[in-house]
Amino acid sequence: MAHSLGLTKPNSTDHPKISFAAKDTDVTEWKGDLLVVGVTEQDLTKKDDGSKFENPILSKLDAHTSGLLALVSSEEDFTGKPGQSTVLRLPGLASKRIGLIGLGKQSASSSSPAAFQSLGEAVATVSKASQSSSVAVVLASPDSESKLSSASALASGIVLGLFEDGRYKSESKKPSLKSVDIIGFGAGPEVEKKLKYAEDVSYGVIFGRELINSPANVLTPAVLAEEAAKVASTYSDVFTANILNEEQCKELKMGSYLAVAAASANPPFFIHLVYKPSSGDVKTKLALVGKGLTFDSGGYNIKTGPGCSIELMKFDMGGSAAVLGAAKAIGEIKPPGVEVHFIVAACENMISGTGMRPGDVITASNGKTIEVNNTDAEGRLTLADALVYACNQGVEKIVDLATLTGACVIALGTSVAGIYTPNDELAKEVIAASEKSGEKLWRMPLEESYWEMMKSGCADMVNTGGRAGGSITAALFLKQFVSEKVQWMHIDMAGPVWNEKKKSGTGFGVATLVEWVQTNSSS
Repeated sequence: MAHSLGLTKPNSTDHPKISFAAKDTDVTEWKGDLLVVGVTEQDLTKKDDGSKFENPILSKLDAHTSGLLALVSSEEDFTGKPGQSTVLRLPGLASKRIGLIGLGKQSASSSSPAAFQSLGEAVATVSKASQSSSVAVVLASPDSESKLSSASALASGIVLGLFEDGRYKSESKKPSLKSVDIIGFGAGPEVEKKLKYAEDVSYGVIFGRELINSPANVLTPAVLAEEAAKVASTYSDVFTANILNEEQCKELKMGSYLAVAAASANPPFFIHLVYKPSSGDVKTKLALVGKGLTFDSGGYNIKTGPGCSIELMKFDMGGSAAVLGAAKAIGEIKPPGVEVHFIVAACENMISGTGMRPGDVITASNGKTIEVNNTDAEGRLTLADALVYACNQGVEKIVDLATLTGACVIALGTSVAGIYTPNDELAKEVIAASEKSGEKLWRMPLEESYWEMMKSGCADMVNTGGRAGGSITAALFLKQFVSEKVQWMHIDMAGPVWNEKKKSGTGFGVATLVEWVQTNSSS
């Protein structure tokens, strides 16, 4: 990699793999550094005399500690509320320490994939704080219905909770956790396979997070293309890569995409990875298209004023991070019977004498003309040519992901992505996948009457229709570049792409995309 602006080079990372095992072991006999018990508020109910737990698992652990667990947890004021945790060193148990993590009130939501992922993240936090190398996790009240998905979400939470991006720090810590035993969720090949799946998806999410977190002076369009090519070479038994340069994109008449890229000293690269199973027939062809703006200044409509977040615009390639993170996970999982195209039109939106101006008319690769009335509505211009290209690959279904509009963040906040599709069946498929992954989606209306706002006096359309219904008009714009023969969904993930508290990308979208590909495979 060439020297970046500021001579910044990320430290190499080697994510330590955690050994997961599903066991049915007596918790009092488990030997290791930290036994973690997930506890609801109801689990802490005590018998009439107030000294003993009614819950069988807590009662058994308490008996082995000669009543100290009940006494000390009460003294620590541990009530099982969500987010509460306490780590105790008590005699009488085979484990060195015991940790209690609060799950809140017992309800349907407390046994959701999102709840188990949160528990996993809490387990990671207490294991880091106690510098534990070996950990076991058990629920005081075991979940009898969805053990497989719960174990999977728990493992995901642990892997993601341990992740800390120290590539751009002069010093970084490595987690000490090496092994996790998941107790009471069943045992055997089926649950072990599910735990492996959770790991594969989680490392795809981490890859996505690292791409988002990389500053724009390091992660240029060329470097994003290099990272995509590395995924293909790592899984060369099932992947091929085709990276198009600017001249090749001109030959394909990608005027909309290239207009956005025109102002930057860093040239654009169009990324196309293809996953094909090494054996068996392909029954479905899918495309995942991700917005790949490695930096967005806004162009001549420059981002200014409070709340414009120009300093965070490295995350404007969050859609491509989701797509490439999913590619990495799919390379590990290798679902049969499905061909997947991963497509990213990577570039920067900058300002220079060669750049696109407000009022310019540009022509997309399907021949449609666009009057640019706002250079900061650039993501949709790159996606226009990427969607035309995707349709030309002979796919049946397309999902695009983009940090597209502030309007969607205003509507749905920072935890929920908006989805837009004219196809009810595709909506059901992707929403079902998100319910398994624990990521939050909300279907928004594709209100066709709003297209009136997108009419131009001199071209087929303008690229933005004003403030009212801004995320809807953006989706309607994208729809102009999708073949009617193809089922299509747009996911506006501008809200959940970034965790402001952790100052980090989230890797949002990876888990849902992988789950959706699995749904369309023959596995």
